[in-house]
Order: sequence, then C-alpha cells, then structure tokens
Amino acid sequence: MSEIKTLSSGDKFAHVSIGSLCGFEGKLFVKEATGATSCEISFGSLPSGATVPFFHSHKANEENYIILSGVGKFQVNDTVFDVAEGSVIRVSTNCDRNLKCTSTEAMAYICIQAKEDSLGDYTMTDAEITERKGLL
Repeated sequence: MSEIKTLSSGDKFAHVSIGSLCGFEGKLFVKEATGATSCEISFGSLPSGATVPFFHSHKANEENYIILSGVGKFQVNDTVFDVAEGSVIRVSTNCDRNLKCTSTEAMAYICIQAKEDSLGDYTMTDAEITERKGLL
C-alpha cells in the first residue's frame, strides 16, 4: 500500500505525492493531506479479476472516475458498460455504482467526488489572465 507524502505546502497550496501509480495497490484518499475544501480525490487500483467489494451511492456528491490503465466493467444501477484507459464516467447521486477489472494487468483510476450541481463558473468564466513575472 502506498502512502501519501507531503512534499511542500504554503498558505495557498499543498503538494503531496502517492508515489508511482504503476504497481500501486488499494485506495488512497487525498482530501486530508491536501486540505481540500471543494472535492475529494482518491486514487484506486484493482488487480486483474477484482471487483470493488461493495456497491455504494452518495446522497449529495457526484463522482467522476478517470480510468488511467486497464480494462473493465462499470455498473450504474442495472446498466453495465465497458471501460478502458481514457474512459471518464460521471455518476450522479442516489444511484449504485461499482467497478471490475477484467484486464490481465491491474486497473488504475482516479475518482473525484464533489457536491452535485455545485459548479458555477469554470474555466475562463471563473479564471482571469494575470500579470506576474514567471519564475519557472
């Protein structure tokens, strides 16, 4: 099992690492480590043939799954569909979901959980170009 390491932080940011996603096993939640106040992000890995050991649903938060590697099946209520590297799945509140790895290699994924219908302005409607000297 990987562990979260804090690399640096300041008043306005947190930089953490879970290490390599290749060979990562299990599930790690990073909200506490980063101090996030808007969403929960978790990293998960399922070995070949494994299924998440339970169905679950959320009352207030939707989830967005991003499949990083592997192939599998995703179930939302009674609908089952194929997923693979590059698949992005949004699951609304108040419905059951689960995931199974069907590839010979492990499936790695990210899950982002945030309050459903809470996204107001985003991208360029929320962002503004600023003048700052680059230090990179």
